Amino acid sequence: CIIICSIENVDPMGVHTGDSITVAPALTLTDKEYQMMRDASLAVLREIGVETGGSNVQFAVNPENGRLVVIEMNPRVSRSSALASKATGFPIAKIAAKLAIGYTLDELENDITGGATPASFEPSIDYVVTKIPRFAFEKFPGSEPTLTTAMKSVGEVMAIGRNFQESLQKALRGLETGLNGLDEAEIPGLGMGDDANAIRAAISTPTPTRLLAVAQAMREGMSLEDIYNGCKITPWFLKQMAEIVEMEAKVREHGLPTNATMLRKLKSMGFSDARLASLTNQNASDIAALRGELDVHPVYKRIDTCAAEFASPTAYMYSTYEAPFIGKPACEALPTNGKKVVILGGGPNRIGQGIEFDYCCCHAAFALKDAGYETIMVNCNPETVSTDYDTSDRLYFEPLTDEDVLEIIHKEQENGTLHGVIVQFGGQTPLKLAQSLVKAGVPILGTSPDMIDLAEDRDRFQKLLIKLGLKQPENGIAYSVEQGRMIAGQLGLPLVVRPSYVLGGRAMQIIRDEEALNSYLLGTLPELVPGEVRAKYPNDKTGQINMVLGTNPLLFDRYLEGAIEVDVDALCDGKDVFVCGIMQHIEEAGIHSGDSACSLPAYSLDEDTIAELKRQTREMALALEVGGLMNVQYAIKGGEIYVLEVNPRASRTVPFVAKTIGDPVAKIASRIMAGESLASFGLKEKKLAHTAVKEAVFPFARFPGVDTILGPEMRSTGEVMGLDKAFPIAFAKSQIGAGTDVPESGTVFVSMRDQDKHGVVEAVRSLENAGFKIIATGGTQTFLGEKGINCTKINKVLEGRPHIVDAIKNGEVQLVFNTTEGAQALADSRSMRRAALLQKVPYYTTLAGADAASKGIVAKKSGSLEVRPLQSYFN
Repeated sequence: CIIICSIENVDPMGVHTGDSITVAPALTLTDKEYQMMRDASLAVLREIGVETGGSNVQFAVNPENGRLVVIEMNPRVSRSSALASKATGFPIAKIAAKLAIGYTLDELENDITGGATPASFEPSIDYVVTKIPRFAFEKFPGSEPTLTTAMKSVGEVMAIGRNFQESLQKALRGLETGLNGLDEAEIPGLGMGDDANAIRAAISTPTPTRLLAVAQAMREGMSLEDIYNGCKITPWFLKQMAEIVEMEAKVREHGLPTNATMLRKLKSMGFSDARLASLTNQNASDIAALRGELDVHPVYKRIDTCAAEFASPTAYMYSTYEAPFIGKPACEALPTNGKKVVILGGGPNRIGQGIEFDYCCCHAAFALKDAGYETIMVNCNPETVSTDYDTSDRLYFEPLTDEDVLEIIHKEQENGTLHGVIVQFGGQTPLKLAQSLVKAGVPILGTSPDMIDLAEDRDRFQKLLIKLGLKQPENGIAYSVEQGRMIAGQLGLPLVVRPSYVLGGRAMQIIRDEEALNSYLLGTLPELVPGEVRAKYPNDKTGQINMVLGTNPLLFDRYLEGAIEVDVDALCDGKDVFVCGIMQHIEEAGIHSGDSACSLPAYSLDEDTIAELKRQTREMALALEVGGLMNVQYAIKGGEIYVLEVNPRASRTVPFVAKTIGDPVAKIASRIMAGESLASFGLKEKKLAHTAVKEAVFPFARFPGVDTILGPEMRSTGEVMGLDKAFPIAFAKSQIGAGTDVPESGTVFVSMRDQDKHGVVEAVRSLENAGFKIIATGGTQTFLGEKGINCTKINKVLEGRPHIVDAIKNGEVQLVFNTTEGAQALADSRSMRRAALLQKVPYYTTLAGADAASKGIVAKKSGSLEVRPLQSYFN
């Protein structure tokens, strides 16, 4: 047995380790405490009977008396195994797999040292790793942003530095939440007459921003002892943070140092150019220019598993501004003289930007390596395959910011030839860096940043569609709250409204009445206002919003009620276009595409409509001069096709399409971006003999008080795929894959809004014919009875007991169909949807979802589920 890594939680007990800020190695244990943990962990493994593979043991230590307690033990690789692997460079899962088939540790080589050490050589590290989770509470209105023993984070960032301060501030800016480091934070209640208690309340409650509140408490003058008593974060960590805060104060008072030694010391504490600019009222470019004049640049060190005891041929690197005692800092990057392509990853997983983009980045690395390029990956997400040391030729584990990425590119340009940078595959993260790269003279591969911006810019894109003769829903742009009200009046309700330049439908809503419009403009939008804007207009909420809308306007679209939504993915090299897949959403337009189930091929569109979708897609791809991938979202209503949005980049549908059609779409796109023609790949349209259905997976159970109703803002955290010869069984497989217990008998509860009652009749009838009992609320029961369906009335919650929630909790309901609209109706039926969620009763909140579910259930009941390998569908 060997110990791979010790990881210490910065947050005290009571916060799930997946939601806690953690560091590696453990920094505040005495050697005696650490040795006790080593011995105890090995004893636990032997007692449990672990014969081979990876294991994880979690401990708690009482700081008052040193008492050691085992919290839990996982005799398998766990979430922390990925973090430990990335932190040390030791590939735990890979080695565990080989051990499982009979190898021993001393028989296996350590890849990262090029075989200089065996796998039995225990890793040691000479740097500090910090992991910070990323949360999405803003996506779940009604949920309390309080951290508990139930994990709620949706992603995480990892950063590496030569000390804790450098590592911490790099991780904070890598989160992509608008932070440049240990930034200032608002403390609720401060300045209201009882500052001490306001601060205590902020630091004693575990929240995603507690660390910032702790730093703010230091700025407000609270003693470290009082802060410790409030938050119970180990004093050593608090002292490290206090040094950062003290240095901030010096920089504010005296400005930046004018000599290289002192500036390097400042940077070695993790201060970014943007943070130093904020402290000195300058621009980040001014700080970068000063560093250039003084020749203060980061050096790059290698992750080698052995603390530099042996030379490592593996280019797995991190940056540091560490200053040696004598001479210049040594850089281990050693750029090669090859022809290079830099691939920018997607940063921490979040709702709207997850592993689909990592899939694309990995396939780009594989494809371009095969094409003879040296591939260079830049990312900071320890949960991804792109940050494995053997996915690309060279890996920089760094935050995706202008400063960090440009420094890497400048280092790589010291030798060899930079063919270009791929910004298309990492979601919105690398796209935000594109303009800075262009300004710095860095070549961008594929679709130009200007064309990507054209597709995002409502005015420019609208002009393009008019030129091409394509239709959009009626729309408008608002640069202020007043203009928003005016446009809403002109277009009429209902409307879809969202801020520009967002991914995942952030703050996108359907507005059905004036009350909802006012709530959105003065309730939802203020949540998007950055802290520096709030500080500029402290008592003027409208002024804050207008400041933001001046550069990021609101987009209003006429809501196409009941329309069919379609996603189309295509490849283009500027001359030819290949339509990879046309996906029909199962939920109607108005449900975010990431939350809607969808089918490939389309299950109800006629050939003429499909041909027209292909034509329009080709027109737009050529007009946008797309080089690589493009995704288009359409809505179809009354026989008319409307363009909702175009993304001339990789979208989250790429892996689903590639697996369904059997073509390596992301790999081909990468080669096209590098200069190869689309025609050279010989792609041909296939008439698929199977259907794939994608279904979204939601974390609602982890957020008490959150309604499960779907809308235009994305809330899913993952997805599954069901594959079969026909749509009904493929849909049933997708539901089972998403964790839904698809019933084959029992009772179906039906409660539909008036406009959906006609549409649900056949779905309910088919379930009745399959032997299900039907129960419904009053209005729906009367309507179904008139259509000849034997249906029993059950009370709504407001009508008294026994009611529908009682029936669900008693296990008397196996399936729920419920559609509703309007604030009061949503509120009245919320407890029913929550009960279904907690009792794990399948529920469908759209008419199209109910229809698909009924078809899937009937098909599953009448036949058996066939299990086949993916490859067999293409043989």
